[in-house]
Amino acid sequence: MVARKLLVLKFQLFSLTSIPPDEQQIIGGEDMVIAEDSDLDAVTGMLRLVSISGEGGSNTVSIEGDGDEGLNTVAIENDNSLVQSDEELARMLQAEEDALFYQQFQASDNGRAFEQRIRPYVTQFLMYEDRVRQEAARRTVPMDELEEKALVSLAKEGNFKPSKVEQDHAFLLQLLLWFKRSFRWVNSPPCDYCTGGTEFYDMGVALPAEIQFQGSRVELYRCSVCSKTTRFPRYNDPLKLVETRRGRCGEWANCFTLYCRAFGYESRLVLDFTDHLWTECYSSYLGRWMHLDPCEGIYDNPLLYEKGWGKKLNYVIAVSKDGVYDVTKRYTRKWHEVLTRRNITTESIASNVLSEITKGCRRGFASKELSLLNDRDKTELETLERDLHSLDDTSIQLPGRRSGAKEWRKSRLELVSQFVDNGLTKSRLVEVLELLKKLLLDLSKISFRARRLLSTSDSYASKLFTLEMLPPLSDLLAALSLKVELQSDERLSVCLADDPVKTSIALPVTLDHLDDIVDNLKNCADFPKQSLTLPLLKLNRISSGLVCASGEELPFGIATSAFDGIRNSKWEEPNGAKGCWITYETTDGKMHNLEAYELMSANDAPERDPMNWVLEGTNDGGLTWYILDEQTSQTFEHRFQRKVFKVKSVEHPSNTFRFLSVRDVEAASRLQLGSIDLYEKPS
Repeated sequence: MVARKLLVLKFQLFSLTSIPPDEQQIIGGEDMVIAEDSDLDAVTGMLRLVSISGEGGSNTVSIEGDGDEGLNTVAIENDNSLVQSDEELARMLQAEEDALFYQQFQASDNGRAFEQRIRPYVTQFLMYEDRVRQEAARRTVPMDELEEKALVSLAKEGNFKPSKVEQDHAFLLQLLLWFKRSFRWVNSPPCDYCTGGTEFYDMGVALPAEIQFQGSRVELYRCSVCSKTTRFPRYNDPLKLVETRRGRCGEWANCFTLYCRAFGYESRLVLDFTDHLWTECYSSYLGRWMHLDPCEGIYDNPLLYEKGWGKKLNYVIAVSKDGVYDVTKRYTRKWHEVLTRRNITTESIASNVLSEITKGCRRGFASKELSLLNDRDKTELETLERDLHSLDDTSIQLPGRRSGAKEWRKSRLELVSQFVDNGLTKSRLVEVLELLKKLLLDLSKISFRARRLLSTSDSYASKLFTLEMLPPLSDLLAALSLKVELQSDERLSVCLADDPVKTSIALPVTLDHLDDIVDNLKNCADFPKQSLTLPLLKLNRISSGLVCASGEELPFGIATSAFDGIRNSKWEEPNGAKGCWITYETTDGKMHNLEAYELMSANDAPERDPMNWVLEGTNDGGLTWYILDEQTSQTFEHRFQRKVFKVKSVEHPSNTFRFLSVRDVEAASRLQLGSIDLYEKPS
């Protein structure tokens, strides 16, 4: 029993450190070397990883602990992963041994069937290396738009001068989101003749034009309106898919992998034998392979299929230009169960098949390239083994992200009140703001690195650039990193004044608030200056913070959207009706006394609005939380409605704020918010 517990502990340490069990030397309290004949009950029940050293060719793992509960539970602290308890891990290891034992009786010794499933995809991947196909894919991508969105996403996290590695990573994510929006899922195609609905009724014979693009499988659909037949060829040539931009998961993954290769990303087409495909790309930013599912628009969530979809995985094989890889362990935390379903062939034969295919793919590679690939393969295998028994789930343990950089705080139109100071009438002010909105909309449609608009004598811009409007307009544009210049022909132009990314961040926020202000003005009977400042233009808004949440909906409902100031973005929590939280921590650690906070409803689904919530603050890292406000039975009468709540509690200076919410779980499983704004008491 002692030897078994020690073995379990060594396997746990191996999962954390990649040091094989037979190479470990474990030192407990007071420099005691732990061995099979040690009195384990005298060693503490809770163990903590202190250090790892490898001097002199040996690997030493130092651990500390206290308590008198024996080794019934082992907990090892690590920044990256949490491991199973010793009893759970022991049961899983035993189950894996049993599954491997029975596999030899259930599986065939012939690896031909296994190889036949993979070989076509090896040939398929060669098309992604074709320069003609890559160029055709690149021509369809709005490069300027995606580059702008990538840089804006980094800037919103406070990174205005990203490295190339960071830019490449951000661009890849934007490429995924663009592809999700531009490619169309097809269950049954619309009728080619009347666009009516259709139903599948048979398989057809491929025409020469379809076979040309590897569309040998043709589905036939009958229109429910005109009864005519619509053909749906299942094209395998990604060149044709770049044109048609439709299909199911096979077409989606096929085409998206071409796009990834077209932009130089090391990529893999991932084949799930239980009928799904997706993509992996190597992220130099993360230093590892990253999962990307174009059908879902989801990235870096490998447990999506097993945990989210409930799939019973068996084989997950990644295919690339330099080989094929069994990556099943990346996508499961139930390897002992997966093994029972891997019955096409034995593990050793499967490994040999993959090895032989990989050797063929790498034939002709230079020795230096082979050495780098072998090192990467080794690192990946170690990572897969280390993470296999981890409890860490990045899909629910979200990292903190920065939101609301100080540089674009002014873009919330804090200077609009200058227009009122100039004595404009209400109707004139509405006219000016609508002209300003048109100007900013036109600027937003121009390439973000070359934004410039010229005014002519009869243009709408000239109506803005009057003597009475020029000073406040210039100040307002400066807040958006724009400026007014006089051209040699005496025309005025609006152009960039600073980092174009700052303007990219500010424009959508400003346009949203212009809409709100104009609506506010049109609906108010009189014309008080406060109509411009409530609730939109408060100078005491807290900005630039670190955001973390209990969950988020990728890619369009991320946590930072709750604080980004953009009207049409939102934070969406998939399980929020059962209870959820989102925290906002000031990056400078400065303490704030809250005076009020403001919530805005999201764009749709009123049944997902928060109803009951608590706002809390802490100033000691979360050890003590103070209730700042509590609300029940709240409702939002319309979309994008802003509601302000005064903080009535005694002062509790805080640098971290937490919004906790729960709604009627019978109404909806999700919770969403358009925005949360926090306002401090004036000093």
